Amino acid sequence: MGYPDDALAPGEELLLHRHPHWKALIVPAAILLVATPLAGFLLGVVAARLDGAAATVLSVAVVLLWLAVVVWRSLVPLVSWLSTHFIVTDRRVLVRTGVLTHTGIDIPMGRISNVQFRHGLVDRMLRTGTLVVVSAADDPLEFDDIPEVRQVHALLYQQAFDAQDRTAAETRPARHPHEEDTRRKAW
Repeated sequence: MGYPDDALAPGEELLLHRHPHWKALIVPAAILLVATPLAGFLLGVVAARLDGAAATVLSVAVVLLWLAVVVWRSLVPLVSWLSTHFIVTDRRVLVRTGVLTHTGIDIPMGRISNVQFRHGLVDRMLRTGTLVVVSAADDPLEFDDIPEVRQVHALLYQQAFDAQDRTAAETRPARHPHEEDTRRKAW
């Protein structure tokens, strides 16, 4: 059983599982695509102009600098992206992040009072945006770079609405079939 199936309760149905939008990887990819040829160019300059111990020391320094930049600015964001999960089930919204330190947010559907989204021009072109979830008595939670944010918003709104209907039906006292409907008498 893979993630997020192992995070679900028995009988809970997975409706949506997303990572952040791929646009979050544009800058890390650009850094990798700029740093790698630059490091190769510097290694070529070092090899052409220097020899002996100086060439070895500078070559090692260039490789270590390249490795540090690629790990820090490209690999870490990629792993962070891969380890971020936005999940909607029939009972709750789950957000899980982290590799070494895991962080999780669970919002029961019945507690969601408001769902909003926003996206600018570029976000609309990429079909992404920020989802804002307001739950009862809590500050709004914002989730950035949600792919297909309008569809996620509609799904989440419908699930929250259905959960409120189920809660209302469960708390409404059962009427006896022979009781008169007081609403009809008012007319």
